Amino acid sequence: MVDAKGRNMKCLTFFLMLPESVKSKSSKSSKKGNASGSSKLAPVCYEIITLRSKKKKKMAADIFLTKKSASTTTNCNWQGLYSTIRERNSVMYNNELMADVHFVVGQPGRPQRLPGHRYVLAVGSSVFHAMFYGELAENDDEIIIPDVEPAAFLAMLKYIYCDEIDLSADTVLATLYAAKKYIVPHLARACVNFLETSLSAKNACVLLSQSCLFEEPELTQRCWEVIDAQAELALRSEGFCDIDTQTLESILQRETLNAKEIVVFEAALNWAEAECQRRDLTSSTDNRRKVLGKAMYLIRIPTMALDDFANGAAQSGVLTLNETNDIFLWYTAAKKPEMQFVSMPRKGLSPQRCHRFQSCAYRSNQWRYRGRCDSIQFAVDKRVFIAGFGLYGSSCGSAEYSAKIELKRQGVLLGQNLSKYFSDGSSNTFPVCFEYPVQIEADTFYTASVVLDGNELSYFGQEGMTEVQCGKVTFQFQCSSDSTNGTGVQGGQIPELIFYA
Repeated sequence: MVDAKGRNMKCLTFFLMLPESVKSKSSKSSKKGNASGSSKLAPVCYEIITLRSKKKKKMAADIFLTKKSASTTTNCNWQGLYSTIRERNSVMYNNELMADVHFVVGQPGRPQRLPGHRYVLAVGSSVFHAMFYGELAENDDEIIIPDVEPAAFLAMLKYIYCDEIDLSADTVLATLYAAKKYIVPHLARACVNFLETSLSAKNACVLLSQSCLFEEPELTQRCWEVIDAQAELALRSEGFCDIDTQTLESILQRETLNAKEIVVFEAALNWAEAECQRRDLTSSTDNRRKVLGKAMYLIRIPTMALDDFANGAAQSGVLTLNETNDIFLWYTAAKKPEMQFVSMPRKGLSPQRCHRFQSCAYRSNQWRYRGRCDSIQFAVDKRVFIAGFGLYGSSCGSAEYSAKIELKRQGVLLGQNLSKYFSDGSSNTFPVCFEYPVQIEADTFYTASVVLDGNELSYFGQEGMTEVQCGKVTFQFQCSSDSTNGTGVQGGQIPELIFYA
């Protein structure tokens, strides 16, 4: 240590933090030693030893400081800056200070070297405990982990050190893999919850594949609910082409897919083309048929509409001549040929209806339209998929209506459709559906709207209910500010919500 004048000091003795009894005892012993020329009790002191170097002498504590941690630990009593063990542990996250192990994380060629502290890691993970303190403990100062992404490993370390969960759509799957590998169950549960919240038709097929790999049955079930209800969107998504063969077969044989068979066929061909690229094969019709293998026979080609088969599957080139002839005979001949293809149509999903009125009526002066909007807000207590609305028709005999239906969440348009329906003059409701079912999350209000053009007078609902129980789903209704034609909770149009659950 160097003083203000540049002179070397061998040591600094101080009595801070010592009990008074020890101080006085040491002081008396020192005085007695000076009088007698010898001392039986050595002085009690703390010494900070000077380290010699050619350029500059450093304190022993200084050798632990790094550029990253210097800002936090330049104060020798940096621990006193934080009131809780959680905060003090957080300082050690991704910090070289006192690190006693390092991890080389990531694929060869672009790995990242990350510091760690054996005790902290062992407290957070049973795998790390076995690795550092078990019977087969590793004493290596550097551990290579090629199968985990650096960002995911850092996310896991942040949870272990800081008790913080930091997830993003780009890293959540890799973080789930790391949490599963090192048995950090609460982080894994948080990853699954994140995936369930962000689940949609665009990523459902990929997440289905991953949920099976990670053995997460709840997430798997959620994925199937989305794929079944929004099958055509899921099959046309980019993620569908990234799934493995086993997941492909499980989707193609699904009985409850809500999709036309021609859409299933086209999706399988798109997957086959991507698979050819993964296997470094040319994307020829023969190779596409080859990579599909037995999955080809899970497509229910004989159940397609004849036009879809003739203009699509029959001209795709992936069917043999005999298969094409047999399927044509299946459509036309009285005696059906035997085929390997499944010939029974898929059952699909059965739609449910939430009816919010207890009765309906008509009067000579209502219900009129003239381009005005009928609207109502609703919320559910679990995820459902709104397929469309049930609407009232004419109270003055048969009539045709043009209906523009919309579904919004906080002003954002989620689905719309413009179609026509025929009313037979009865008080029945008539379905008007969206092109694809719209996913509805729990505990959030959505706005259902319709603008009708047709016969001026129609039936209307009355004795409306604010809460309706439909199977396992509870619907709540409230008035919408978008409604300009009189529809509200107590009465009006949009008597039914058609949904899948």
